[in-house]
Amino acid sequence: MEGKQLALDVLEQVRRAVVGKDEVLVKALLAILARGHILMEDIPGVGKTTMALAFSKALHLQYGRVQFTPDVMPSDITGFSLYNKSTGQMEYQPGAVLCNLFLADELNRATSRTQSALLEAMEEGQVTVDGTAHPVPQPFLVIATQNPAGASGTQLLPDSQLDRFMVRLSIGYPEPAFEMDMVRRKQEGNPLDKVQQVMSLTELEALRDQCAQVHVSDPVLEYIVRLVGATRNHPSILQGGSPRATLALTAMSRAAALVQGRDYVVPEDVRHIYPDVIVHRLLLSPKAEPGSGDKLAASILKTVPAPQIR
Repeated sequence: MEGKQLALDVLEQVRRAVVGKDEVLVKALLAILARGHILMEDIPGVGKTTMALAFSKALHLQYGRVQFTPDVMPSDITGFSLYNKSTGQMEYQPGAVLCNLFLADELNRATSRTQSALLEAMEEGQVTVDGTAHPVPQPFLVIATQNPAGASGTQLLPDSQLDRFMVRLSIGYPEPAFEMDMVRRKQEGNPLDKVQQVMSLTELEALRDQCAQVHVSDPVLEYIVRLVGATRNHPSILQGGSPRATLALTAMSRAAALVQGRDYVVPEDVRHIYPDVIVHRLLLSPKAEPGSGDKLAASILKTVPAPQIR
C-alpha cells in the first residue's frame, strides 16, 4: 500500500503542470518505476517537455536536455576529453546525458550517429569516451520525443533504438475544457513552480526495487510470453516483439500491479499496458494498413486467451 500511495502522491504533483492527461501520466510513471525509457511521439507543443520537467521535480531527478538538430554531435551527448595544460593530462568533460533524467527533444531530427550515442547509456548505464567508461548517475532514464513520421527534417529511428524504449506514448491535443484550465493556470504563473518534491533519489530506488519484487505467477508469465509470441507469426507483421519486449511487458505489469496496491500481477495489468509496450517494436508487412499497429495489438489481445486468476 505504501508504494501505491507514493505513486499517487507523485501523480498529484505532476497533474499540477499537465492537465487532463492522467492515462499518459500513469503509464509514464509505470515506466519510470519499471526502470524503463520512454518515447513520446507527438506534434510539438502538447506538453511533452512540461511532463518531463514535472516528473524531474516530483522525483528530485537531476535534469538534462538536448534539443536535437542535424548538427548535434555524439560528443555533445557522451562528453569528450580535453587537454589540461596545468596537469599535462586529458580530462573528461561530461556530456549532457550525465544526469538522472535526460530529455532527448526531437530525437528523430538528429543524425543516425548521434542517435546511436544514446544506446550505450540507455542499455549499459554508462558512456565510453576514448576507451574509458563513465557511469551515468543512478537512477537514470531517458524521455525522448519524436515528431510523427514524415514531419519536415525527420528520419525514422532505427529498430535497435526503438527496442530500447520500454513504452511509446502520445499525449495528443487536450479536450477544450482542459485547455481552458491550462490557460487559466498559466495566467497565474508557471504551473511547474507549484510542483513539489515527493521523494528522494534513495526512496525512488527503493520503490523501484519493491516494484521488481512483485510476484508474477507462471500462468501470467505464460500469458505474457504468448502475447509477445503472437506478434512473431502474425501475417501482417514482418518483425515481432523481441525477448526484450517480453522483459519490458513483465516489468511494466509489475509496476501496474504495485500502483494498484497489489504485490502480484493479474492479466488485466498486462492487458492495460500491452499496446504501449509492443506496437513501436513491430515492423508491419507492406500489405498491412499504415499505422495499424494499435489495431493489431487489440486483435491479439482478443485472440490470446487470458488465464483465470483466483
